[in-house]
Amino acid sequence: MTFLRPTLLTLACLLASPGFADDLPSLGDASSAIVSPQQEYQLGRAWLAMLRSQVSQLNDPQLKDYVETSVYKLVETSQVNDRRLEFILINSPQLNAFAAPGGIIGVNGGLFLNAQTEGEYSAVLAHELAHVSQRHFARGVEASQRMQVPMMAALLGGIIAAAAGAGDAGFAAIASTQAAAIQEQLRFSRQKEQEADRIGMLNLEKAGYDPRSMPTMFERLMRQYRFDSKPPEFLLTHPVTESRIADTRNRAEQFKPGGKEDSLTYQLIRARVQLFYEDSPGLAAKRFRIQLDENPKNDIARYGLAIAQIKGSLFNDARENLKQLLAKSPDEIIYNLAQVDLDIANNRLPDAQTRVDRMLAQYPGNYPLNQVRVDLLLKQNRPADAEKALEALLKTRSNDPDVWYMVAETRGLSGNIIGLHQARAEYFALIGDYRQAIQQLDFAKRRAGTNFPLSSRIDARQRELMEQERLIKDMMG
Repeated sequence: MTFLRPTLLTLACLLASPGFADDLPSLGDASSAIVSPQQEYQLGRAWLAMLRSQVSQLNDPQLKDYVETSVYKLVETSQVNDRRLEFILINSPQLNAFAAPGGIIGVNGGLFLNAQTEGEYSAVLAHELAHVSQRHFARGVEASQRMQVPMMAALLGGIIAAAAGAGDAGFAAIASTQAAAIQEQLRFSRQKEQEADRIGMLNLEKAGYDPRSMPTMFERLMRQYRFDSKPPEFLLTHPVTESRIADTRNRAEQFKPGGKEDSLTYQLIRARVQLFYEDSPGLAAKRFRIQLDENPKNDIARYGLAIAQIKGSLFNDARENLKQLLAKSPDEIIYNLAQVDLDIANNRLPDAQTRVDRMLAQYPGNYPLNQVRVDLLLKQNRPADAEKALEALLKTRSNDPDVWYMVAETRGLSGNIIGLHQARAEYFALIGDYRQAIQQLDFAKRRAGTNFPLSSRIDARQRELMEQERLIKDMMG
């Protein structure tokens, strides 16, 4: 499957939201006239729903929580105005990330494989956020011609086809939609790349990172992919040249020394991602064991080894490695979650429950902890309690299709069949399948029978979804 072709970034920036750099002149309202903020928001989410239905995703709660937390930190110091964010983590080892208008943030698993420090990871996302805040494609389109929403929506069809692996067919659809104008937008100009680098470095510094992480990342990528006949998509849309590296290095050196370069949390999350792309737990364990033999104090390798051992059902070995890590850092959430996973896998459910309760008392709002609490309740055959826990989780993750999927499964286990159909409807709506969503609400209404208040609520939600579907169809022309 092909992921995140250059055209995906094209739409992202064509719909960019208003935002201004500290030292750039005001752009006025010309670009805002191309697409209204509400149209941008709706089209962005329609695009996200279609993308969710077409590409494989990483649904690991710890990875999702890390990406969301780290991006919000960068957005808080960026020039992005609309901070209603939605995230998608794409299951691809290809290097790529994007920040699309409408608050859509996408990260490939391959970003973690390529970015060796948290600073490098943050540099890529700060660069993408700068493209959005400076409205690069919207400005380019405004300068050449006013591309209206229906035209962009027609482009969307080709983008989804390309992302889903349709290859030439997807690009043929794109080429047929204002080919000359679109071709002009397929690559960032050198000037806009430099601007995004500059604004991205300012953002990195404001967020507490060392801006030198950006040229460091670019230098290594150029060395790594210099002789590749097909470099990753990120480098196709963001070419790394000697002059660009020199420019970013010179700019970075103008900042005061200091700033965060890396973190233990990033490296632990990176180890988790590396495990996703290993051929087997045994191979992963071998690689982490070699690292640990070279440096017995390497906690990241020890953690990676423990996770690989859990996956390989080597429970005693995993317990010994986690024991050493927890002795050093008894309150580290990631280590405790690993221990809970081990106890669940080893059917030591009371131990897992005790640990989850203790950690939730310290970190009550932590998403991965609340998710593993649900997993544990289901393992204990307590679906009614799991359903209550998920209701609480929905208060902060009401737009997460993974959560709605689990809500539907849990309601089914607890015998709440009307609630099961309602949850399935929300899940299908979030992945863009409105036909299935509306049908699920039909099933729920039939079961509601003479319960008029419940039937009325279901009917109202059904009308909302029908209106959403109609708006999307109108935007798609």
